[in-house]
Amino acid sequence: MVSASGQIIAQRYSRQSDPRDHAEEAALAVAAASGADLRGATLYTSLEPCLRRASRPAPCAELILRSGVRRVVYAWREPPVFQPGGGAAWLEEHGVIVIERPDLASAARAVNEPLLRRDSPAG
Repeated sequence: MVSASGQIIAQRYSRQSDPRDHAEEAALAVAAASGADLRGATLYTSLEPCLRRASRPAPCAELILRSGVRRVVYAWREPPVFQPGGGAAWLEEHGVIVIERPDLASAARAVNEPLLRRDSPAG
């Protein structure tokens, strides 16, 4: 996550501290703990922020909107094997600028390959 002035605010990845953590919620928690001003910040993430969540009370899209982050850049749409997507569209409907970088999607898929195999019917 990067502030409006271009400073790195937080860097986190999924399951870094807790097996249920998503990268976005972990980065937002670190930013909040540091007192960072997230108005105008940009959150960069490999995967579209989730709109539905079984393991937490709030999905990442909702946490992003509440935080004041107003721009999200992501590489890969949420694959149905994880959760139904829709986080990007929901954020846009609520005034957040969302930029998809499909040119980076193959790299995002590659790091998630073990999860895709595990969660597939054949895996």
